[in-house]
Amino acid sequence: MIPSARAPSNSAAPPREGVDRSVVNLTDSVFHTASDDDIKAGRITDVYFERAVQVLRAQGTRKQVAAEVRTTTLPADWPWGVLAGVEEVARLLEGLPVSVRCYAEGTLFHAGEPVLDIEGEYTDFAVYETPLLGFLCQASGVATKAARCRLAAGDRPVISFGARRMHPAIAPMVERAAYLGGCDGVAVLKSAEVIGGTPMGTMPHALILVMGDAAEAFRAFDAVMPPEVPRVALIDTLEDEKFGALTAARALGEKLEAVRFDTPGSRRGDFLALLQETRWELDRRGFQRVQFFVSGGVDEDTIRELNPLVHAYGVGTAICNAPVMNFALDIVEVEGEAFAKRGKESGRKEVWRCRSCHATHIAPRGAAPQRCSCGGALDALLQPLIENGTMVA
Repeated sequence: MIPSARAPSNSAAPPREGVDRSVVNLTDSVFHTASDDDIKAGRITDVYFERAVQVLRAQGTRKQVAAEVRTTTLPADWPWGVLAGVEEVARLLEGLPVSVRCYAEGTLFHAGEPVLDIEGEYTDFAVYETPLLGFLCQASGVATKAARCRLAAGDRPVISFGARRMHPAIAPMVERAAYLGGCDGVAVLKSAEVIGGTPMGTMPHALILVMGDAAEAFRAFDAVMPPEVPRVALIDTLEDEKFGALTAARALGEKLEAVRFDTPGSRRGDFLALLQETRWELDRRGFQRVQFFVSGGVDEDTIRELNPLVHAYGVGTAICNAPVMNFALDIVEVEGEAFAKRGKESGRKEVWRCRSCHATHIAPRGAAPQRCSCGGALDALLQPLIENGTMVA
């Protein structure tokens, strides 16, 4: 029988050895999020890991294992992914008596490749499987989608605009992963701090609505903002796009760098034709240098369609709500013997990538690297991240 999802409030599992849970007070949280202390204390874990640890310790079973993280498929038939979340995994496992090897953050990976391996006594890291996978699965999905949008855009800037579609507590993580995947910048103040950059954005519809006049709002923005802030006018609040673009051009003149289209779906129709019409009217009046910035419902397919006329993109939901990677962590060795569940290849492994053709080669750990069939040299992808609890990369 499957137990009820609602357990009595006093049914929490007893603390694990070596973990001080007195620092955890879930009632102090203002928002429905986990604190760093919750995560480091092993509270953000599926209960069956906690139960497994209790059973093993009660039985005196303390075995050294090796486990690996990989995915057997990628979302939407993507041929590759971009690994992200590694720094948080390192912080999670730092201080535990384990050793970890991992791909460098930002490395491309394919289905079937072990992107991380961990060695240690199972009971020392069992409860960290849930957060470890959570860090890698979501961040890698975001980074991969950002990379796909970046490739679609070519050399046109792509800005992460998706924080409002996510819980605010994870916005910096999401935008960091988007930046890692290829976005040129992020919109949120805290996210920009995390990546060591400057937040990027234009102006909201609210500014124009509160001021009541688009031209007045554009001129006020120009008067108040410092020179380093690009003059990009949002043109679809009160007017048709081509007339809004002309209003902005006349209000700001040579200072206007770009106009931003945030046209709602109900008004887009043939969006490419709308952009062409606006371009024609601007060019006829001598505003050829004014560029087009498009946001709102933008995805990689939209980007490819609009590239002939658009100079930059703000991408929100498509990146921040990217499909997660279905990474799994599986034991592949117990007490030095290759041992794995059905459907998994047992034994620790080495992974190399060819410098020339970029093919990936997987072999049992300890195997000497050979040259690729193309003749290219091979580089090891699994590099030390943590050695007996100490972060080394």
